[in-house]
Amino acid sequence: MAKTVQTPTYNRLLSVLPDEDYRKLLPHLETVSLSFKQVLFQPGRSIDYVYFPIDSVVSLLTTMADRTQAEVGLVGYEGMVGISIALGIPTTPLRAVVQIPGEALRMRTDIFNTAVREKTLLQDILLRYTHVLIVQIAQSVACNILHSVEQRMCRWLLMIHDRMRKDKFPLTQESLSQILSVRRASVGTVARKLRALRLIDYERGEITILNRLELETIACECYDISSKEFDRWIRGN
Repeated sequence: MAKTVQTPTYNRLLSVLPDEDYRKLLPHLETVSLSFKQVLFQPGRSIDYVYFPIDSVVSLLTTMADRTQAEVGLVGYEGMVGISIALGIPTTPLRAVVQIPGEALRMRTDIFNTAVREKTLLQDILLRYTHVLIVQIAQSVACNILHSVEQRMCRWLLMIHDRMRKDKFPLTQESLSQILSVRRASVGTVARKLRALRLIDYERGEITILNRLELETIACECYDISSKEFDRWIRGN
């Protein structure tokens, strides 16, 4: 059940807005609970709501004709799901699926469009975030082509760790294999190696980050490039 936000709730993208701009949005923001694998929008269909995750994480997926899928983007409390709406585009070829359950703020797209057209700092921040998301998607494409499963898996775990802000989170090896578009056996091999090195631990349905610094040394440069771009254009705003 959705509930109207009465006090500011943390989403980094919203947090950089001037207080006056945020207060204008506040009456139109609802806190909703997002469940695992919940679909927020489908390719080619109108987007009814935009979402600002709080402690949930959403995968942006591209779907092939044979229904196979690949993750091209990841959105957590640092961003927004449905950014095409800010560009005046009511649909997207991507599918948005909840990867880590939790809460998010949502707003009807018609109200959101009105807010964007008011030429407040919101518009500038959303354009900056669009750039950051494009960089993340571009790095994901390069990463999937050029880097090993081990590097890609470490990068993805770091991205989730950033967005969860805690060391332990729900994640199965089956889900991870689908996200990385690799065989589950390959994910299992890497997971066992990382656990043997005491970088992660895992039990049924959960993964714990034990040594983030060492994960960063294994992960490819794609993680660092995307993170620095966010810091440059959003956090440093």
